[in-house]
Amino acid sequence: MSVAASGAGSRSSFVLRRAHSLAGVVPLGIFLVEHLWTNASALYGRASFDAAVEQIQRLPGLVWLEAIGIGLPLTFHALYGIAIARRARPNAVHYPFTANWLFLLQRASGIVAFVFVLAHLWQFRFAKARGTLDTSQMYAAISETFARPALFALYLLGITATVFHFANGLRTAGETWGLTATDRARKLAAGLSLTVGLALWALGVNTMYHFALRCGGVIPLPGFDRVALCGV
Repeated sequence: MSVAASGAGSRSSFVLRRAHSLAGVVPLGIFLVEHLWTNASALYGRASFDAAVEQIQRLPGLVWLEAIGIGLPLTFHALYGIAIARRARPNAVHYPFTANWLFLLQRASGIVAFVFVLAHLWQFRFAKARGTLDTSQMYAAISETFARPALFALYLLGITATVFHFANGLRTAGETWGLTATDRARKLAAGLSLTVGLALWALGVNTMYHFALRCGGVIPLPGFDRVALCGV
């Protein structure tokens, strides 16, 4: 291979890795936060959840927004992520440093998250598109899903993997974009990713318990009566 071809390949890989990082942090990260936040509105009662879902459904050009703003970045991020994972040679077993384990977990969580997101979309979003699930039935459908221990466990695994992949991706994005070039910056980024990850995970799990128990979440939130919401 010529030096020019090697340089072109390196530049191409550099651009693709940055695009891969950007796709994971911006459109997909925003979608993840928005999705968890909308579902968490159920903690204030079914009426609040139905209103939040209905508000999203009234967004102009929602289908195109989902296809272009979420579908395309998700497809690119997943496919290129799989390509990276296939080329990777994890060495966490032989060299059990934190960075090596995070590298391995980032790849593994990405695969789990991709399968989880596809299954979740098929169960709810595509069901709505097929006409087998109406918006007004969403709350009951989610509750029935989380009331089943096996599905609750699978969703817990999926949410954990997805949140970890995003939160740790914030840290690695700083390295990819050259924003965390110093030890202090890397430590700050690690702390930020840990804080964001724990907050999103707690929000998601709290919402899951609400749907499963038809009651207030495990972690009390301001502005609602836990007892009054039981059974709504």
